[in-house]
Amino acid sequence: MFSRVYSAQTNALLGHIITIEVDISKSFLAAFSVVGLPDKAVEEARDRVSSAIKNSGFENPKSAQQKIVVSLSPASLKKEGSTYDLAIALGYLLSNDDISFDPEGKIFLGELALNGEVRGVNGILPLVQTARDKGFQEVFVPVVNAQEAGLVDGITIFPIQNLEQAVDHLSGKTPLNPQEKTVWEYSTRQTVADFSDVAGQHEVKRGLEIAASGGHNIAMYGPPGTGKTMLAKAFSGILPPLSEQEALEVTGIHSIAGTLRDTILCHPPFRSPHNTSSYVSVIGGGVVPKPGEVTLAHKGVLFLDEFPEFDRRVLESLRQPLEDRVVNISRAKGTATFPTHFILIAAMNPPDPKATASDIVRYERKISGPIMDRIDIWVNVDHVEYEELGKGGDGREKSVDILQRVLKARERQNARFGKEKLNSEMNVKDIAEYVVFAEGVEELLNQTARKLALSPRSYHRVIKLARTIADLEDSELVEQNHILEALQYRPKKH
Repeated sequence: MFSRVYSAQTNALLGHIITIEVDISKSFLAAFSVVGLPDKAVEEARDRVSSAIKNSGFENPKSAQQKIVVSLSPASLKKEGSTYDLAIALGYLLSNDDISFDPEGKIFLGELALNGEVRGVNGILPLVQTARDKGFQEVFVPVVNAQEAGLVDGITIFPIQNLEQAVDHLSGKTPLNPQEKTVWEYSTRQTVADFSDVAGQHEVKRGLEIAASGGHNIAMYGPPGTGKTMLAKAFSGILPPLSEQEALEVTGIHSIAGTLRDTILCHPPFRSPHNTSSYVSVIGGGVVPKPGEVTLAHKGVLFLDEFPEFDRRVLESLRQPLEDRVVNISRAKGTATFPTHFILIAAMNPPDPKATASDIVRYERKISGPIMDRIDIWVNVDHVEYEELGKGGDGREKSVDILQRVLKARERQNARFGKEKLNSEMNVKDIAEYVVFAEGVEELLNQTARKLALSPRSYHRVIKLARTIADLEDSELVEQNHILEALQYRPKKH
């Protein structure tokens, strides 16, 4: 009266194989317990599984005089969610001699409805990848998750509609057809705005083009209603699509977080949390560490509107994600490292010119020097002449045209570094190796840096920015005009 089957769960962004052992013994009082650090959702599986088994043509486990113990191991790992329902049900039926099959090499994933239907769960892509990497040959998943699971090579996927169907397949009564490999294509990019929708703002558009080309962070400041939000939303349209490896990585993150709407994310994600968002929702955390908006924006864009209005703790915590491209979350119950390779777009409304000096000082103190240093481009979004607003967008440059220049600039960077890497990711060693100044340009930079009292971080960021500007102009050397333009984007007192 004992059986062992296998399931899986995600912890942080990693998949873990979970061994499910079911032991049944005779007892005067019916008992059904789940052990192994289960959360509330896992404990409630007792009722879901019992009803699903009863409504699939078998005896209700709770109606028999028996003690059922379900053990989930490793016992030291907190078990969360409803992913184990299907595995627990099959483990019980196997232990109770209601069915017979070899569970080795098989993973079962899915939540059970009371009538036995198998419902979808989050994190299928990383779970199936983990199962394949651990040597499992077959994975049984809900039908709604089958397309996502089919993205993984090297393992057989069986879509399951209900518990009865799974039993019929495992017993050999009605074998299922495996899921075909999901062949994904780049979907049409969905953007809510185009650069041609915004009148004027040529300097801002230029700054956004440079940011997209080299992966630089950018801040836009100016009065309300001048187009900052629209420009930020249009920014997604000038970013290259994700590579296949990046797409799988980003899709896995959003699958775990439950924010996946398509089979695969092939375009950079755009995240825009409200300025009242909590520290945990933006940076990540919780009792069991979960990814925040900085991780959901991985390989894409994090847009923070009303930037100074975010909680100061949130703003200061952006230092590590912006500098190291990761965020480390440490808690008593575990430590997790989440990827945070995104482009930051910050938008802010400076105080009215008529504001008091104390109001202006208070506003400027909301953003610390270290955070300002980590933003490469600062551009002013001013009012546009009314005559320009009255013109249509036909004569304005479209996002697709800017995208072509961005693609060419990124091709130059990939060729330079020999891999997919952007100028913003260069370290000091890379700068010394790959940035070649025209005659007299480095001396000009050093003189200007002394006058502006640039920090070492700001100094290197100016060089990276100038390298991107040179790439947009297809120039091997960093010329004087590239340095001067890069310096022009340093933050100013607003």
